[in-house]
Amino acid sequence: MLERTAILTLSCPNRPGIVAAVSTLLFEAGCNILDAQQFDDTETGRFFMRVVFNRLDEAQSQEAIAGSIATLAGRFAMDYTLREVAAKKRVMLLVSKFDHCLADLIYRWRIGELPMEISAIVSNHPSDSIASTDLDGLPFHHLPVTRQSKMEQEARIWQLAQETKTDLVVLARYMQILSDGLSAKLAGRCINIHHSFLPGFKGAKPYHQAHERGVKLIGATAHYVTSDLDEGPIIEQDVERISHRDTPDDLVRKGRDIERRVLARAVLHHLEDRVLLNGKKTVVFTD
Repeated sequence: MLERTAILTLSCPNRPGIVAAVSTLLFEAGCNILDAQQFDDTETGRFFMRVVFNRLDEAQSQEAIAGSIATLAGRFAMDYTLREVAAKKRVMLLVSKFDHCLADLIYRWRIGELPMEISAIVSNHPSDSIASTDLDGLPFHHLPVTRQSKMEQEARIWQLAQETKTDLVVLARYMQILSDGLSAKLAGRCINIHHSFLPGFKGAKPYHQAHERGVKLIGATAHYVTSDLDEGPIIEQDVERISHRDTPDDLVRKGRDIERRVLARAVLHHLEDRVLLNGKKTVVFTD
């Protein structure tokens, strides 16, 4: 039934009748609702909803349903997305020398845990610098970055994203700060993993900063990229307890495990249309 299953996400100013209007539309179109989640943000007055539905035997065509949803969206001033589940998103992975997140994402993709297509892997280092990751059969692009070539290489990344019809860019420990221009082009579809529990310990060497402060918990944060460094809307976080016996190297080692699972969860949430932007924050409809 995957080819007949779709996901609708929407956000709009809150008012009575939104849920009834959506469910009535799908019922009259001959669809069955499989899962529905909603959230009313009383602080902003906005309403958020995610609906998974499938078309039954006598249902309208997907095109007709899409047209009806577009009309409804105009009526309620909705921002919305509609995607058939069978249409997997195309993902570009950017990495530098630390490849533990890249290796984890590729493994989860190969075993079917991440429903995506890898459109490209881009690194500012040659492939032999990440030799511990199996890149067999995957399109790899070496785009070295210097102070002089940074803008040229960013233009190439953007061109590559367009050529490969990339839906999502993942900075899997890509140790380069994206320019304001590229960040704006990728708004809402570029995820970064930061090796710290934001908003604390931003920037370089957060584990060393945490060690100097004697923290008892370390963490990692996956967030959407914006022009403000490490300030983008947060998608997923996790922590692990440490002690005074742990050195900065211990924190880095333990942090790798947190980074892998946090980034994988954030990417999966995005792939399944579970993340809706809410200003500087996100609404994440988990299982």
